[in-house]
Amino acid sequence: MKPDRFELARLEKLQKIVELGHDPFGQRFDGHESLAAVREKCPAEPGVLGDAVRVAGRIMLRRKAGKLRFFDIADATGRIQLLFSRGDLTEQQWELMGQLDLGDLVGIDGPLKRTESGEISIQVQTLTVLCKSLTQPPEKHHGVTDIETLLRHRELDLIYTSGVRDKLLLRSKILNSVRQTLGGQNFVEVETPVLHAIAGGAAARPFKTHHNALDLQLYLRIALELHLKRLMVGGIERVYEIGRVFRNEGIDATHNPEFTMIEIYQAYGNYETMMDLTEAIVTNAVRAVCENSSTLNAQPSTPSYILPWGEKSIDFSPPWPRRTYADLFREHAGCDMTNLEAVQEKAREQARLGHIKPDFIAKMNEGHIHPDVVVSEVFEACVEDKLVGPIFVIDYPASICPLTKRQAGNPLIAERFELFIHGMELANAYTELNDPKLQEQLFLTQLEGLSEEDSMAKMDMDFIQALKVGMPPAGGLGIGIDRLVMLLTNSHTIRDVIYFPLLRPEVQPGKGDAT
Repeated sequence: MKPDRFELARLEKLQKIVELGHDPFGQRFDGHESLAAVREKCPAEPGVLGDAVRVAGRIMLRRKAGKLRFFDIADATGRIQLLFSRGDLTEQQWELMGQLDLGDLVGIDGPLKRTESGEISIQVQTLTVLCKSLTQPPEKHHGVTDIETLLRHRELDLIYTSGVRDKLLLRSKILNSVRQTLGGQNFVEVETPVLHAIAGGAAARPFKTHHNALDLQLYLRIALELHLKRLMVGGIERVYEIGRVFRNEGIDATHNPEFTMIEIYQAYGNYETMMDLTEAIVTNAVRAVCENSSTLNAQPSTPSYILPWGEKSIDFSPPWPRRTYADLFREHAGCDMTNLEAVQEKAREQARLGHIKPDFIAKMNEGHIHPDVVVSEVFEACVEDKLVGPIFVIDYPASICPLTKRQAGNPLIAERFELFIHGMELANAYTELNDPKLQEQLFLTQLEGLSEEDSMAKMDMDFIQALKVGMPPAGGLGIGIDRLVMLLTNSHTIRDVIYFPLLRPEVQPGKGDAT
């Protein structure tokens, strides 16, 4: 690609840096401190020289005042002002400073000093070029405003958009909190295969690939479940995995084809055990966010369980309410979920409102849709958006839960819950089915008449064989990590909490529209 005039000007400066005897792309730079740590050391009294410090950062701002030059540099912890005075530098160093541009990375040695206006500064004695940037940064007052550009060039977003890097760094704090909570309860973290011979464990369309050496069709995993249960059979009684899963489906505010899940299994527990665990995981993560965030305006209670959500807030204070699926259906859909005629009429009403697809109604009218699937569709249309939460929705229709143990004395109800917060499903959990014969029967029932992507689970004979060895009664839990980070960082699209969300190919000039 031909360089533009800005890049050409920077290339000229790069050449000048080389002529001055410096490497324009830098070398190892040991012993530097974070800017936040350095700022703490600055003398309180203006004009007094403090300790000599060594820092590194990116140039974000520059200006001149007479014979002085002022630069602002930034690192991951903050910003600081640099003060260049011709009397403090050699002729070569002053000339080297003249080759700097916004976006360049520099190393600085010099004493701290507070200016008369109170600005914490470093009086530069030695300048080291660490990397010459060849790209013109966004215009300083407006930055990058095109969302597509920000997402496609995430590095610019991280550097120049206020709060983006802090939010994404909070993701790591949240993950650390999750691991600490589970480690404190003796759970073991494992890694299981990403390539599966069977696309099982969830209802989703998989990505397909091919292994050449074995001439074998494989699938990128759509869930973590079946391998983790096999590990539980093998004696790892408390096990979890935080991993990427892949679903060949649409993209919207809460869905990305590649996303992060945590799945957790606890032997000798049930879905009530997993409700307690879910509450602990999330509330501990909320506390971690409040302790580490200066930008989310968390409420000042101690400990704080309140975080902002747009113009509203979410109160995560435990304990959280637990409501049955049937009660919520009756409350918000206005009929009993066992009344097939009323449920179907409600489905037709929601279709007229645009909340259920017409082809679903056509299949329902022809008798090709299981009644409980109609109930599920109406629940999604009428109930989920009403669930402010956090709220545990418990006791689902058994027919839509093929991996779940039935309620004692009521085989039509599955011991399953989903956690909803502001209408968003965050967690899904079961009392796990460990009867191999019933599991095999349910797999077959689910597969009858359903397309591959519509079936809730695929027949995995290795998993059935593992159940025959004997899996302890257990609770199982899945939490969408990206959605958890969204809720805890006041982010209303999943793209804001994934470093590199999937995008369409960029349209090249003269190439026409991307497909």
